Amino acid sequence: MEVIGVRTASLGDATYLVTVGEHAIIVDPQRDIGRFQEMLEERGVTLTHVLETHMHNDYISGGRDLAKATGAELILPAGSGAGFAFVPAFHREVIAGPGLVTIEPLHTPGHTPAHTSYLMSSGDEAKALFSGGSLLVGAAGRSDLLGDEFAHQLAVLQYGSLRRLAALPDETGVYPTHGEGSFCTASGAGRTTSTIGVEKAENPLLSISDVDAFVESQLSGLVPYPSYYQYMGGINRRGPTALAEPKILELGPGEVAGHLDAGDSVLDGRDRYAFAAGHVPGSVGIELGDSFAPWAGWLLDFHSPVVLVLGPDDDVSAAAVELGRIGLTVAGVMRGVEAWARQDRPLASYRTASSAELAAQLAMNPGTQVLDVRDPLEWKAGHIEGSVHTYVPDLLTGAPSSIVAEQPVWVICRTGNRASIAAGLLEGSGLEPVVVAKGGVPDLVS
Repeated sequence: MEVIGVRTASLGDATYLVTVGEHAIIVDPQRDIGRFQEMLEERGVTLTHVLETHMHNDYISGGRDLAKATGAELILPAGSGAGFAFVPAFHREVIAGPGLVTIEPLHTPGHTPAHTSYLMSSGDEAKALFSGGSLLVGAAGRSDLLGDEFAHQLAVLQYGSLRRLAALPDETGVYPTHGEGSFCTASGAGRTTSTIGVEKAENPLLSISDVDAFVESQLSGLVPYPSYYQYMGGINRRGPTALAEPKILELGPGEVAGHLDAGDSVLDGRDRYAFAAGHVPGSVGIELGDSFAPWAGWLLDFHSPVVLVLGPDDDVSAAAVELGRIGLTVAGVMRGVEAWARQDRPLASYRTASSAELAAQLAMNPGTQVLDVRDPLEWKAGHIEGSVHTYVPDLLTGAPSSIVAEQPVWVICRTGNRASIAAGLLEGSGLEPVVVAKGGVPDLVS
């Protein structure tokens, strides 16, 4: 039995392909199922089972359509509430897999009420635990994603689930769906896979012997999570569909302007310096990269099509797939902003600077306006004296009232990425941002 992880860095998640001779099992596949079908074909294996650990909150599942396309059995937690046909996984009701492999569902509520982990064994030997959003590497799945009214109860259940899993043999591999970079984790996790023995020795949550202390640790100090999460569970219960091969229209300036007039979102995926030098007024700049899709899902209207602005060498299909995984639809792409400017349409722009330049500015003028757009935990850990704090998503409702519009405002985060995103939102409030695009608060706070 071989376990092959397929990481989706932008969401901090992993799908797993398990091969057993000429057969295979896939756990928690995402919506772009073509890449998994290619893996099956390359290895010459037949898919027999598709397993889902829970109704995902951070992406649209590809499990239903992958099972349909391959003739595999689709297995979901018995209490998932899915509105389509599936094989229900009941606690400890062993499912026969390919060859000598067995699949044992383990009800592990906590991340969601019906959450189910899957223990795969070969013969009598436990080999791999697919723990979804329950036991993670050095962490555990969040218990607050279904709302505050369920968070305490789910955290109590998560305490029991982690201890149930910790009772498995030490050598059992641990393969979680969520990992570093996912907003579904309650704390950081550096590695992507582990073993039960390593987690018992190193996971701080397994050293907490009191359930109340565990709940406190799980529910305190959580950062906000993207607003698009509110739509994922319902889509995944009603009937998620696979993502088709994107066919992206090339748009001219007039067509982009028409989309803006209709209230659609214009998303500029070029690098932060290109966006700063000139961009379509009203557009939001989010660099293509590991955080591209989550920020887009957080800041853009989920129900409206998205117009992309990309550089000539940017991969528009890859960008469309990133957005499609979370349910955003791309209406078309404009390559750069030169054509926009050639039609005498105005471009918006702002200055960029480094953290060293901000330090020099503060030395000359301690009253310089500084807006820190990092998350609340980062701000609490340390910030520039006299700076104002507003987390990036909160700028959707406007700039903080303490910022004076007649003066430039220096915008800073940790690395420059979020500060650049914030700049596009601040322009809508009539402010003049100066974005610290290189470096960040850690350079100025010891």
